[in-house]
Amino acid sequence: MKDKSKSPLKVALHGMDGRTNKMMVMYLQGPCKGAAAVVEDLNAEIDIIDADSLEAKTLLERKLAESAKPIIALSLQELTFENILYVKKPVKVDDMLFALSEAAAILSVKKRSSNHVNSNMENTAIRQSQSLIPKTENVLPSVKDQVKKLTTDEQKKTSKHQTAMQLDEGKFNSYIGSIPGLDVNDPKQFTAATYNPKQYFQGYVQSALMVAEAKKQVMCLNSSWKPLIIFPHNYEIWLDADDKQLRAFASVVMNKISVPAITLTPVESATSSIQKDLEKFHSKDAFLWKLAAWTSKGRYPDALDIHRPVFLKHWPNFTRLVITPHALRIAALLIASPRTLPEIADILKIKPQYVFVFISAAYALGLIGQAKRKADEIIQPSAIKKSEQQGLLNRIIGKLSLNKS
Repeated sequence: MKDKSKSPLKVALHGMDGRTNKMMVMYLQGPCKGAAAVVEDLNAEIDIIDADSLEAKTLLERKLAESAKPIIALSLQELTFENILYVKKPVKVDDMLFALSEAAAILSVKKRSSNHVNSNMENTAIRQSQSLIPKTENVLPSVKDQVKKLTTDEQKKTSKHQTAMQLDEGKFNSYIGSIPGLDVNDPKQFTAATYNPKQYFQGYVQSALMVAEAKKQVMCLNSSWKPLIIFPHNYEIWLDADDKQLRAFASVVMNKISVPAITLTPVESATSSIQKDLEKFHSKDAFLWKLAAWTSKGRYPDALDIHRPVFLKHWPNFTRLVITPHALRIAALLIASPRTLPEIADILKIKPQYVFVFISAAYALGLIGQAKRKADEIIQPSAIKKSEQQGLLNRIIGKLSLNKS
């Protein structure tokens, strides 16, 4: 299993055509849950080679000669090369994750060995220069305290960032909520099962995020509720509210009558209260994902046409997101090919509300696009004309029917 507290392993793919390369990228992101990310060869820690490709022998010999990175070879036949990790085709998730963990262990050993050599060199340099360092007793404890505080503070924040929740169908309705008088699972009501994010807190948060990121400045979103502070450089949000409070406020329609003016102001420096309440930090994507899910209440954004297919731009980082029922299945289906929202529900045999809430959350993060053919933008289809021959035939049939009566 991949340690979620660590960044994904950096891998380079070799001996694969464009289609296979793309499938492997999605495989590592999806089924392998982001255990590894595909990067350029120069930046890679691990090489993954298709050992059945035409150039496999040359690739393996070259990579073994370099002996700089762990090698994972994918093949239909079992390989017995020394210093190569073998994964049999067709690749299974458990086999790939095991190979990646073995490669990570090799990297860890090499790193410790390198650090040991560097440490010996540093110790020699320190012993030679100790006489030049002032004898101050308070310096070392102060540095230790600062490092300890920084480490603890980051743990409080990152633990918040990496918290994910998985909902089953039983918990879904109580967690997401519903709209009185609207059955989002009824095909006859699909056209009414929409919502406009701009009418809710979600829309204001998304606009504020865009401004803060464009200006690269810490901003505070002020409303009649609680201030929300955006840290664009760290992709973080700070809010003094728990999930229950946010869920309740997310469903409030914010119009000019019931809500005072909402403002966005720059923040020069974080206040002392923010520095103390580090557990109130959220990663931007995780916050926006659940805010959109609570706002939608099982509906889909009105900017999408339910009769036109949608596609998923890339696999969501589910390790940090609220996983609604069937979210993984929906993502896998959309990665394969664009589908309309009703088609997704029909193919997977699930309630449309599960599709709608996933689409709403993914759309808020910019992961959903509406499929459209380029030809539709260039050529306007001509109006369909009734065939004169068909019209004559209909008139004859009509007369025959009258004579029979």
